Amino acid sequence: MTVDDPKIVAEVRAAFNAYEAALMANDLDAMDALFWDSAATVRFGPGQNSFGIDAIREFRKARPGGSPQRTLLRVEITTFGPDFAPGGRRDVRPAGSA
Repeated sequence: MTVDDPKIVAEVRAAFNAYEAALMANDLDAMDALFWDSAATVRFGPGQNSFGIDAIREFRKARPGGSPQRTLLRVEITTFGPDFAPGGRRDVRPAGSA
């Protein structure tokens, strides 16, 4: 198994960057396109978890103004072969944002 194949890391980072841009712009169509269209999709978030793509869509639609803005401090992506890539990020939000 190849760990951190540069091509796969670049593909995953591009998807991450597309999601981050859509999230910050509250582009619901773009975010929706990036999630697996399945009842098995799970989204974990601060103080809120959604189970199933329909619940994720409803959460996004009901969130006034979208996600609070944030600045990414660090993004780590590790790939294991071509099909598995856990990632993590660290961010900060402006003072007073939710």
